[in-house]
Amino acid sequence: MKNLIKYILIVLVFSGMIACDILEPFDENRLDFDEVSTNPNLAEGILLNGYSGLVDQYSFSEAATDDAVNNNLNNNYKRMALGELSAQFNPASRWNSFERVFWVNRFLEIIDAREIKWSRDTLTNKMFYMRLEGEALALRGLHHFYALQAHAGIGTSGELLGIPYFTEFIEPDGNFNVPRLSFEASVQAIMADFDKALTLLPTDYGLSQGQVDDWYSDLEDFDYVKYQVVNDNFFNLRISGRIVKALKARLALFAASPSFLNNQGYYNLAANNAAEILNTIGGVAGLDPNGLEFYASDDKLVSSEMLWRSSLGSNSSNYEKRMFPPSVNGNGEINPTHNFVMAFPMQNGNPATEANGFDPQNPYANRDPRLEKFVVLNGASFGGGTINTGVGGGNDRLDSIPQQSTTTGYYLKKLLRPDVRINNDGTATGKIHVDVYFRYTELFLIFAEAANEIGGPDHQVGGITARDVIAAIRNRAGIAQPDNYLASITTMEEMRELIRNERRIELSFEGHRFWDLRRWGLSLNETAKGYFFDGSNYVELPSVEIRNYQPFATYMPIPNNEIVKFSELEQNNGW
Repeated sequence: MKNLIKYILIVLVFSGMIACDILEPFDENRLDFDEVSTNPNLAEGILLNGYSGLVDQYSFSEAATDDAVNNNLNNNYKRMALGELSAQFNPASRWNSFERVFWVNRFLEIIDAREIKWSRDTLTNKMFYMRLEGEALALRGLHHFYALQAHAGIGTSGELLGIPYFTEFIEPDGNFNVPRLSFEASVQAIMADFDKALTLLPTDYGLSQGQVDDWYSDLEDFDYVKYQVVNDNFFNLRISGRIVKALKARLALFAASPSFLNNQGYYNLAANNAAEILNTIGGVAGLDPNGLEFYASDDKLVSSEMLWRSSLGSNSSNYEKRMFPPSVNGNGEINPTHNFVMAFPMQNGNPATEANGFDPQNPYANRDPRLEKFVVLNGASFGGGTINTGVGGGNDRLDSIPQQSTTTGYYLKKLLRPDVRINNDGTATGKIHVDVYFRYTELFLIFAEAANEIGGPDHQVGGITARDVIAAIRNRAGIAQPDNYLASITTMEEMRELIRNERRIELSFEGHRFWDLRRWGLSLNETAKGYFFDGSNYVELPSVEIRNYQPFATYMPIPNNEIVKFSELEQNNGW
């Protein structure tokens, strides 16, 4: 944390950088704080550092779980899963989130000084101060949440601990030796920042005059034309009140989970915040019918599935090069496991068991349609070719090319643009990709989990139930209707298992599974399985990769170099 310097290095970026689709950095300069704190563009450049390091869907941390194997022997998540996780080696660490916290704290100092004129007009200037302070507080809460998610745990003292919470910028010679708060105090500190941000941010950017939030419309001499200057839809990819409410729901569900507080109050908070937002889009009727493949085409990248995303990138093929099977010139890096494939039910909604019609020798027939959308199966057409992972499959056959061909019998399809083409000469036809920070489907699943934990499958919050949500999600997926299996679910425990499985499928390969297993207190050591067609029969491969997490790995370590430097920091138990 002491890497921050007194004279801040700023990459000056036009003030709308998060809000538009073209990023135009200015020249890089070292600037005195006094100059930065009086120049609107320079000051906002500090704030925009808070938008760096946002967690998106491209971590591929599933390789550390029962959902996938990474075939690159040097992959950090693979190494972690095989037993290398320690206080010295933790690829899932988020301790560097505090660097962004200090950026926004520096900006909040500027805001507090009130020396910048964002506009010559008094009202416009006041509204700029409101919105930008709201952004900074929300981002400070969010980056603290990232650190909490990765490093909360039972300390050596036996207490459930959170993280240090920094509300001021600290000079290089200042005191960084700050103890961790309790877990709940950490949650409450983040909530406080979110709640204050909600009194300053517009619910959405580009609101019509009749929709303007009270805290703006009640300002003395309010003028809608001036309001538009500050909160126009030009800024609609920056953090807003809607996004903050969704983040509160995510935080509350995390806090309420069995590995942490297991607390009904936080389940209520999660469900109510989620319901409030979902009801603004029509409740379950607002579930985007095309949300399953939000990544698959240009129009879906900007669809109603997106609660918060980045600006659109340029055409690229980097992820496809990493993940496509070898026969279509990819490196086949992420291999979904047979464990994951068997999480998909039959097309009639029943679990995939032989008692329900699953045929081990015709394993992909009559399955949930999401399976073929998310996983490249043996015999599938993909990337301009037919992919065979069994006997006769050439380069795509299991273990044909070390660290390139599949190790499980499957290749990844989800998140990849199916219209990307990688040519034999190394050239490629790339397509647009986007970083997704929050999807509405995640919010629906947050609601379902929380509402069920409060009162079971049919408990209403805001007029919605967990059963309503899961019914809509499975109907969108293509599960046969009526969904008799869902109708058979009557208890909280049965619905809990179904919700967790739906979350596993719907949010697969978006960086959730590793964190979900930990917050639910489930085993991290499920052996990764594969499935191979030997020319005559499908054969299960029961031990593709044996995981080796310590029993205390539910709570990950504080980085050892921080523990060594700062005596007030208490390490999590076992590390």
